Amino acid sequence: MTRTAPETMGETDVIDLLLAQHGMIRNLFDEVEQAPAGEARAEAFTRLVRLLAVHETAEEEIVHPYARHAIDGGDGVVDDRLAEEREAKELLSRMDEAGPDAPDFMQNLLMLRAAVEAHARSEERYEFTKLRGQTSDAERRTMAAGVKAAEAMAPTHPHPGTESATKNVLMGTPIAMMDRARDVIRQAMGKKP
Repeated sequence: MTRTAPETMGETDVIDLLLAQHGMIRNLFDEVEQAPAGEARAEAFTRLVRLLAVHETAEEEIVHPYARHAIDGGDGVVDDRLAEEREAKELLSRMDEAGPDAPDFMQNLLMLRAAVEAHARSEERYEFTKLRGQTSDAERRTMAAGVKAAEAMAPTHPHPGTESATKNVLMGTPIAMMDRARDVIRQAMGKKP
């Protein structure tokens, strides 16, 4: 089982942290693709959804706003990344609602993977490289602290069969997870939720 927090908690630079998460996301896509239908695929997909939700929310709340002001042409770079994220989120939400046993799940998973990997390459090339060159170590450490706060709040394993309000708080849809991650990030960064 892939766990999110321990693999990236040692990273102190936000760019290194996000690059490590990109690798974890690729590994989770492999795991979902290779898992047999049923519970194993559902568990792997749940972990993928959680990591994508936390990762994208952290970027939207911390990295993208900073990039808008810190890098040359930041508004354009960030707007392009947000458009890519929006398309992937829409597909992810539809897949989450339909579930991993839907007849078109694997086809949609391949489309989602292609979109997420293209987005990650664009971030790495157009945003992360510029951020690393135009921010200080201290600025990147501060941003990493916010990302880690969001990462730490994410459940690290599925809780199947927990049909309760607690499950809705811990599991939820990708949108609900993004909302919870956003609140934790804002709290960690000293902002009001």
